Amino acid sequence: MDYSQILQHPNTQWLIEASIKMVVFWLVIMLVVAYTVYAERRVLAVIQNRLGPNRVGPSGLLQPFADLIKFIFKEDIVPLAVNKWLYILAPAVTLVPAMMVLIVYPVGPDIELFGRKISLHVTNMNIGLLYVLAMTSLGVYGIVIAGWSSNSKYSLLGGLRSTAQMISYELALSLSLIAVLLMAGTLDLSKIVELQSGAWFGIVPKWNIFGGGTWQLLPVGIIGFFIYLISAIAETNRVPFDLPEAETELVAGFHTEYSALKFALFFMAEYVNMMTVSVLATVVFLGGWNGPFVAQFPLLGVVYFLAKVFFFLFLYIWLRGTLPRFRFDQLMNFGWKFLLPMALFNIVLSAVLAVIFF
Repeated sequence: MDYSQILQHPNTQWLIEASIKMVVFWLVIMLVVAYTVYAERRVLAVIQNRLGPNRVGPSGLLQPFADLIKFIFKEDIVPLAVNKWLYILAPAVTLVPAMMVLIVYPVGPDIELFGRKISLHVTNMNIGLLYVLAMTSLGVYGIVIAGWSSNSKYSLLGGLRSTAQMISYELALSLSLIAVLLMAGTLDLSKIVELQSGAWFGIVPKWNIFGGGTWQLLPVGIIGFFIYLISAIAETNRVPFDLPEAETELVAGFHTEYSALKFALFFMAEYVNMMTVSVLATVVFLGGWNGPFVAQFPLLGVVYFLAKVFFFLFLYIWLRGTLPRFRFDQLMNFGWKFLLPMALFNIVLSAVLAVIFF
């Protein structure tokens, strides 16, 4: 078989297409993460009536690149007492699963480009939602490894507290999605988005937050979204659930002993996780890329998708500038004694309504 035949083989073409998509997705994710940090600093400055970064480039738009250069050239200090291999591995274990999740999300409908039909996702899995939950659950290992391998009491305590919080709220987050599975009947994220197309009477979108096109399931969708939203904020260690990184208590928690690029990877992982839960909320509850005139202009679906994701990212920032931090006992009580029972109640309610009306 010569090279031309190899290139024309369907598997080779699929591999080339997937590789191009992965590079494009990676570049877009890195830009969104970088400018989410910039947007957070600017929005918080407005909320707190002060100036944010506005010196590097027009309106400070080049600040993310300046921060990157700073991280690259900072001295990388590795304490003598650490478990070196695990210490180096921990940032990658935290970041890589967060990045891997994003390959299954459909960011728009299929489009025609250069005479070819292009699907706007890297790959499609019929168990896409299960894959997302499996990958996001791996991030806790990076935190455990970072806290233990640093050989520091501060880091160990920070790692333990972070792990307890993430596991607690991950349960409620996962259970909040079961109601959506009952409504959609599939784990395929692309099909979940497609089932949310259309609107009641041309006004109310058939998104899962509104019952997935079935008015009897409206309470299920609203309760599920409420539980997901709170759990996602806690899962990503954001205010008011940012106990893992409470500088006044734990000296930055599990990554106390990290500096330079290793610290930057933990920092990046937090913002990638913010993007991940925002995208999942958009896909599962808010109709994904569905919106008016998408059938006529498919690329408009990408605009709708990004607008919904950016709304969630803005909500994260807004909450950070508004709410105080919980105490740790309040945080754990809220997760185990309110959110978890509420999520279980929502599963029972959705099952009962599904049996009655279907």
